[in-house]
Amino acid sequence: MRFATYEHQHRTRAAVVEADGTLHPLAGNTSLTELVRSGGGLPALLAAGTAALGVPPGPHVSQVRLLPPLQPASVRDFVTFEEHVEGVRRSVDGVSGVPDQWYAAPTFYFTNPHAIYGPGDAVPMPPGSAVLDYELEVAAVIGREGHDLTPGQARDHIVGYTVFNDWSARDLQSAEMKVGLGPCKGKDTASTLGPCLVTADELERYRDPDGFLRLALTAEVNGQVVGEDLLSHMSWTFEEMTAYASRGTRVVPGDVLGSGTCGNGGCLAELWGVRGEGAPPPLRPGDTVTLTVEGIGAVSNTVTTGVDPVPLPTGRRRSRGRP
Repeated sequence: MRFATYEHQHRTRAAVVEADGTLHPLAGNTSLTELVRSGGGLPALLAAGTAALGVPPGPHVSQVRLLPPLQPASVRDFVTFEEHVEGVRRSVDGVSGVPDQWYAAPTFYFTNPHAIYGPGDAVPMPPGSAVLDYELEVAAVIGREGHDLTPGQARDHIVGYTVFNDWSARDLQSAEMKVGLGPCKGKDTASTLGPCLVTADELERYRDPDGFLRLALTAEVNGQVVGEDLLSHMSWTFEEMTAYASRGTRVVPGDVLGSGTCGNGGCLAELWGVRGEGAPPPLRPGDTVTLTVEGIGAVSNTVTTGVDPVPLPTGRRRSRGRP
């Protein structure tokens, strides 16, 4: 089953999306965020969707403005594609290969759950950046709370999947990483989710014998294909990622777990590393990025001019003397 959140005639609704694009609003103005965060998991979501299909339909998807399917409780973004790691590492540091430590566990960082954009939304250039990049990913959405899960247990905690664009200001990110902590404003301005939330059961037919979802991934800039890969090229499954995310803590309904950027053009920085040149060029205002995932759909966003950064002083260099 497919669920979308949309705006129509100054109202925001959540709905089941039929194959022909007809929307069936959920009863009682229930939001998808509320439904997912209720903690009922996939059974609750499917029950609400079945009820919605039993009443007269609403508008067609072409008549509405699609919003992000839900507002995440948190966003963990993993890095699970070897080819992406190798390409970006070469682009940023001029170093070949993948660090041995990368294979030890599915590493992630937390990104901003308050900067979520929907399909079709204009995405502003991050303040102070001139090197904007897209990142083609798939995100799993958690529908049940759990802690210290096994991968087998984790499967019942994933309620569905959506397309994820982890917009990245590469110049800001590169400077910030020299501090030795992690990305900051290089990842803070925007993430796109959409066009819908596809329930986990819908994608089971794509699962391969190793537990990976074999979905075709495509990235386009201004209508030209610049990246293609398979989601099954991940080095960890979403269940393994969820288990690791829950280790020593909790995953809660509404948490979003990004797959990390795919290889073979899943972002521009990887291509820069592979080719040894800045082509295609960084994104500029007016560029349109379209990311398509088999079985889920496509999100398309146009870059717009952002705001200038508010000036701040540099850090004070303090004397080490003590009174």
